[in-house]
Amino acid sequence: MKRRGGHAGGGHAGGVAGGAGARRFVRMLPTLMIVGGLLFGLLTPPVFTAIPLFVAAPLIAAPFFSLSSTVRTGIASMLAVIALRLATESLPTAVALIELLTLATVSVLAVVINRVVWRSNEQLASARVIAERAMRAVLPKPFDRIGGLHVAARYEAAQADEFVGGDLFAVTDTPYGVRLVVGDVRGKGLDAVETVAVVIGAFREAAEQERSLEGVARRLERALVRERRARRGGPDIVEGFTTAVLAEIPAGLSRVRIVNRGHPEPILLYPDGALDVLAPSMSALPLGMDLGAWPDRTDEWDLRPGVTLLLYTDGLSEARSAQGDFYDPAARLRGRIFPGPDELLSALTDDVRLHTGGESTDDMALLAVVRPAEGQPERRRTVRIVGPDPA
Repeated sequence: MKRRGGHAGGGHAGGVAGGAGARRFVRMLPTLMIVGGLLFGLLTPPVFTAIPLFVAAPLIAAPFFSLSSTVRTGIASMLAVIALRLATESLPTAVALIELLTLATVSVLAVVINRVVWRSNEQLASARVIAERAMRAVLPKPFDRIGGLHVAARYEAAQADEFVGGDLFAVTDTPYGVRLVVGDVRGKGLDAVETVAVVIGAFREAAEQERSLEGVARRLERALVRERRARRGGPDIVEGFTTAVLAEIPAGLSRVRIVNRGHPEPILLYPDGALDVLAPSMSALPLGMDLGAWPDRTDEWDLRPGVTLLLYTDGLSEARSAQGDFYDPAARLRGRIFPGPDELLSALTDDVRLHTGGESTDDMALLAVVRPAEGQPERRRTVRIVGPDPA
């Protein structure tokens, strides 16, 4: 594991350095074009023209530079052409005037392109802000302490500037104990966000009213089927499903009950670094497939003091390295010790970035809850305590 993680980390560092180098090259390119045009004009016979290089300089600057830099690049190109003509010709010719007119026209066009690009960037930034706020409204961060449990949640977009996706989580304290859901809606964009809102709303209502976790799952199933039928031309069975895992920790905090509907298996992490993967006793279809009543089965496990329950979406377990290896959360976490759920999720997200070289292709939602041990303070220290990387 060390070898693979280290290789991925090196790839990530190389990718970052390569990206920075590419940006520097692009910023230097207009200057290189102008200098290259001057050298070409001075070192070749007059029959050859360097005007394409001078024309390219402001056009390259337009989408990447500010307005003032684009204007300065256009002016510098024109001054370079004038200087070149004065150095090689005694009197200006018609060809020289045409070249200057062409360059002036292109420079004005570059300014127009610059304004269009920057206006589009501003609109895109505004759309991203709106999308982020919408996602936060639909998927609010849970409190750090719910029903005697320490709680942490994390939503990680595949791309740093994307905020709209179909991964979801929710935690609520109910008369039947603390109930949780983590799910993954098939699809992206606003349609996925709408489905996330349906699932979260149905879960919060059902978690308060249904006596059993199976009943909560059935309510989510009905809500999704109802929503899909209400959408004219909406997704078909294949496109409209939602994988989900529901968990319930009764008031005594000594047990955890789980219903898994086609979702990645949760993990129990023990204070000594051991862990258990909570495989369901019976496979089940995802929610919302509308294939008739599905007999949900609840499985139970002990939840001893200091134990952490980790739920996640397949953006974690299906993250791939450059060599095509899937990320195995159980193997990567076995033998590790974390002071709290926040530190666990931070370590996971950092490790996934190393594994993938920063090239994740799917969003991921992470939810961790810890049953505090006897005498444990209300808020844990934030110093990370991590064991050796698994072999």
